Amino acid sequence: MTGASALLEALRKQGVEVCFANPGTTELDLVRAMEEVRGMRCVVGLQENVCTGAADGYGRLSSKPAATLLHLGPGFANGIANLHNARRARTPIVNIIGDHASWHLECDAPLTSDIESLARPVSGWVQRIASAQEAAGAARAAVQASLADGGQGATLIFPADFQAESVAADSPEAAVQPAAEPETFDAAAAWQRLSRAQKPLFLLGGGGPASGLGRRAQIAAARLCAALGGKAYAETFPARSERGRGLPDFDRLPYFPEPARAALDAADLVVLVGALPPVTYFGYAGHPSRLVPAERLLELAAPGQDAASRLEALAELAGAPAFEPAAAPLREPAPGALTPQSIAAVVARALPNDAIVSVEGGTCGYPLYAASAGAAPHTVLTNTGGAIGQGLPVAMGAAIACPERRVVAVLSDGSTQYTIQALWSLAHENLPVTVLIAANHQYAILRNELRRGNAVLGERAAELTALDRPRIDWVGLASSYGVQASRAATSEELAAQLESALRQPGPVLIEMAL
Repeated sequence: MTGASALLEALRKQGVEVCFANPGTTELDLVRAMEEVRGMRCVVGLQENVCTGAADGYGRLSSKPAATLLHLGPGFANGIANLHNARRARTPIVNIIGDHASWHLECDAPLTSDIESLARPVSGWVQRIASAQEAAGAARAAVQASLADGGQGATLIFPADFQAESVAADSPEAAVQPAAEPETFDAAAAWQRLSRAQKPLFLLGGGGPASGLGRRAQIAAARLCAALGGKAYAETFPARSERGRGLPDFDRLPYFPEPARAALDAADLVVLVGALPPVTYFGYAGHPSRLVPAERLLELAAPGQDAASRLEALAELAGAPAFEPAAAPLREPAPGALTPQSIAAVVARALPNDAIVSVEGGTCGYPLYAASAGAAPHTVLTNTGGAIGQGLPVAMGAAIACPERRVVAVLSDGSTQYTIQALWSLAHENLPVTVLIAANHQYAILRNELRRGNAVLGERAAELTALDRPRIDWVGLASSYGVQASRAATSEELAAQLESALRQPGPVLIEMAL
């Protein structure tokens, strides 16, 4: 057995079943080891940010790590943007980075770099493997580290010579389980402070099933709001949230500071339920970065903790009534030319039961969230860290984690170009992903920022935010990657094409012309 085989076998024994790979010369022994280590699915990505984003989507749905296989420091650097998003989502991921042979590093060859320095900002744990004999133990430690602190990146740097060296067969090991969270919640103390609030606001953070945006937590939050006269919001960009019929219709906290402050300032107590203290997305002159002062905050559950049980305990102390879901009728899409609102209405009506919706881009993201309260129950994944190019790879990883569920990716044209290579992997793996591209041929979010405060969009600014010369042909582009595609310009066309796409076993892309 080689060091590479020992590492992969140890990962497999710890429950790592998928590796998203873009290998190079320094990972070839790991590629060879894939032949003999069975039980690990290897998915090829044509660019490293596709691999890391897919590992993020996989981990958000499965609550266990996938591996990535990346080539030296530059290859890892290509994947850092989506690892940044994964860090914000607290997703467990094990990154394997091949490095030059240990004896070659001193030569400072063209691809030599300081991999540790690249890895630390997006990894909670980093280790360089110093011998082939260390490989299996390092793999076990990496899985354990990835599950710590509610989920994080764990990065292994594996020199090529240690991958190739022979080692004794690894001993059987039980799969690593995340350490149980110590129960330190004082429900009585939390209730004492909450009961004194006149206008409490619950800010719900997303993640696993027990997070603030899981089904149990949302229902308990709705019960508390009914008992206390409070309100609840989802955090602006949750890692994972449940949505649809049978659940409360909680809006997301607005993105821009003015409406966010309007929502938060009305509350005398903001209760953090798996969410971080809210801050403005950027520093805006005239607006404090921290949206709520510390004295008006109550942390009920930190991200990664069991928020659902804590909310349920408070609901019982409050004597809160049982939750009765309100009727949330689906809106009829306006006929004719597509708008963000009509797109949202069409998609909300078409979503199949238990779908997974990967959202990236403001054009349709907020309208869809508003329209989807009456849709079939579904799971929403959003861009947690703001590094664009996440939506398509996350959809890909989610489809591999949950092959029995339909994935719908609602994306914008500008951000999707960052990781467009994911289309090839969707076709290669024949994944059940329906991709909807809002094609307005501009960076609309930047234009909205430029227009803030009634400012005029100047000629040079318009040029820098335009994507219309030439216009991207999404149908042709998707077809070139092997993905069936069509173009819709009206609500009626989109409804018909989406109904057909959702029946297909593999990927389909629809360009939504705005």
